[in-house]
Amino acid sequence: MRILSHEIPSAVGQTVTVAGWVHRRRRLAAVSFLILRDRSGLSQIVVKGSQEQLDELSEETVVQVTGTVAANPQAPGGAEIVDPVIEPLTEPAATPPIELWRPTVGAGLPVVLDNAPVALRHPVVRAGWEIAAAALHGFREALSGQDFTEIQTPKIVGTATESGANVFALDYFGGPAYLAQSPQFYKQQMVGVFERVFEVGPVFRAEPHDTVRHLAEYVSLDAEFGFITDHRDVLVMLRSAVAGMLQAVGERAGGALERLGVELPEIPVDVPVLHFSEALKVAGADPDEPDLAPADERAIGEWALREHGSDFVAVEGYPMVKRPFYTHPQPSDPRWSNSFDLLFRGVELVTGGQRLHRYSDYVAALAARGESADAPAYSSYLQAFKHGMPPHGGFAIGLERFVARLTGAENVREVTLFPRDLHRLTP
Repeated sequence: MRILSHEIPSAVGQTVTVAGWVHRRRRLAAVSFLILRDRSGLSQIVVKGSQEQLDELSEETVVQVTGTVAANPQAPGGAEIVDPVIEPLTEPAATPPIELWRPTVGAGLPVVLDNAPVALRHPVVRAGWEIAAAALHGFREALSGQDFTEIQTPKIVGTATESGANVFALDYFGGPAYLAQSPQFYKQQMVGVFERVFEVGPVFRAEPHDTVRHLAEYVSLDAEFGFITDHRDVLVMLRSAVAGMLQAVGERAGGALERLGVELPEIPVDVPVLHFSEALKVAGADPDEPDLAPADERAIGEWALREHGSDFVAVEGYPMVKRPFYTHPQPSDPRWSNSFDLLFRGVELVTGGQRLHRYSDYVAALAARGESADAPAYSSYLQAFKHGMPPHGGFAIGLERFVARLTGAENVREVTLFPRDLHRLTP
């Protein structure tokens, strides 16, 4: 029976079988070493005598090795396999486009992305998705533990969710359709069914951005739940979800964190909160600005770290003119919204808030935009509100941006398996 590399140290004196990729070959005068890589890490196989077989096993050839485990403090994990019988499981592999055995990635990002199917095998490159996978687990665990139901909603829709612009249009059996910009309408409707729901899935934004923080397709971690008082309840739930993600990364992706030299931050129990008007002052921005620029977000992040020792800060009360029509206004001053952005290390990570829940409020909000609640774009969405919906709210986290901020990646594409942007549709 095959065992994994990380199990070898506990099998000293036993005959074992391992299998994986030839990660590296090292030849010395009297002995050679084959370093094998599997999903759990690296193992060392000692090869004595003839080197002919080792010469034929090029890097990335898939092999199976049976041998005896011997203790060796200098080997990975303090043990190695001796007296091996090596069986190739494939023909000799072609030379990889990057040197996967080196501890660091020598190639530039375009080369890595162009050759992603192989480049992702590098322990440093794959570390980003190990962290992402752990974060997904933590998100699901955190919300499932608070009685949320996981849902999956359509990604081909008949109308745009956020706006009529920046959508990918499709030919749907001869008629118009679009790739979903978010599950917003559906997750609100499902609050009327399950009260608390979350979804993990792709969203699509045809935004003409060619920046280090934008993608045309990314993984969105969405949550929506009912019977709230206001957006502060949403922020509390978001804090719980992010804490669960960070905990899971620490528990399940420790090796990846170590490879990248990353220390996990903590999210405070009470996340610092600034009203939008105060945030502009902190950033030194024009008090009439309707939104925060990237430089403003960085300044606010520096303020949170300096004043509160926190990598996280929430900005609440964004102007209603910059929020979608379904956003609940601030009751004391309807110029502002009961919504927020959570900034992580000076970059917007999450948008969330309270939604409208009365049908009459939707009718009024759409009329103010010169639109009708009976329009095809809204009629099916608003069915739920005609038949009673509780006060509710929710949030959405961009997975790739979360991992990029956590790891310090300069470009979100560094931690995206197969990024899609203005210029990239392959591999």
